[in-house]
Amino acid sequence: MEIQETRKQLEHELEQVNKWEKEQRGTSILDKIGRIPFALLDRLTPKFIREKLGVALNEIGRFIQNGGAYLISPKGIMQKLATLSGQKDAVLKPKDVAQLPLEIMDKAALDLSRSRSNLAALEGAASGIGGIFTIAADIPAMIGISLKVLQEIALCYGYYPDDPQERLFILKCLQFASSDVVGKKAVLQELADFEKADTGKQVFSQIQGWREVVNSYRDNFGWRKLFQAVPIAGILFGSFVNKNSLDSVAEAGRMLYRKRRILERLNELNQPVTEQNA
Repeated sequence: MEIQETRKQLEHELEQVNKWEKEQRGTSILDKIGRIPFALLDRLTPKFIREKLGVALNEIGRFIQNGGAYLISPKGIMQKLATLSGQKDAVLKPKDVAQLPLEIMDKAALDLSRSRSNLAALEGAASGIGGIFTIAADIPAMIGISLKVLQEIALCYGYYPDDPQERLFILKCLQFASSDVVGKKAVLQELADFEKADTGKQVFSQIQGWREVVNSYRDNFGWRKLFQAVPIAGILFGSFVNKNSLDSVAEAGRMLYRKRRILERLNELNQPVTEQNA
């Protein structure tokens, strides 16, 4: 692969990502309060709605195993990347995307993130109209939007979610966005050697623990969704909460995939040196 950036540029970009990771050590007051147990909302929620949420959350497991209804088509993303790279009529393939300049990847990922953030805000506003009953539709809808934007970001950086292991990486991005400081450090450690064969198998075995990830994502809403449960008044609050949540998910996806691509390119630059020293 022909590296688009110099080693110095890549090291600078990696430094920016590492700086962002260090900033994740702190959590906002909103996030801390959001850790309040979800049990209160469960008590206020009718049984049939809880059951409906359970069915929707189970879709996460299907997403990991076979993509399910959440697996997206790469065609639109490929067209967007081709246009941004000045190849409007080109039909990009996986190897072509991996060769694009990091700047093009970043711009495409950011544009898509903003678009999905606006969609999440609209969905939150709509679900705020009906109060507690529309929350049943809001949470699975937000999970769907989050999985969609993470897949789109993956495609922007040349990774394809049709691979189950890639879908696990996406789930880890989702987990990172909804975790506290300790959880974020654990996710970063798990992803550090994601590309290594032995570590990949170890991470892949964590598929069985996907329920914990989903539960932490659900719990992250906490008292925020209780406020959204107030009919009409929940419109503005629902819009704000959903936009904020999607922004966090998209930012985590962009930074973690960006770091992964940078590290791979640095590794490409290091290979000739390794071969010479062998």
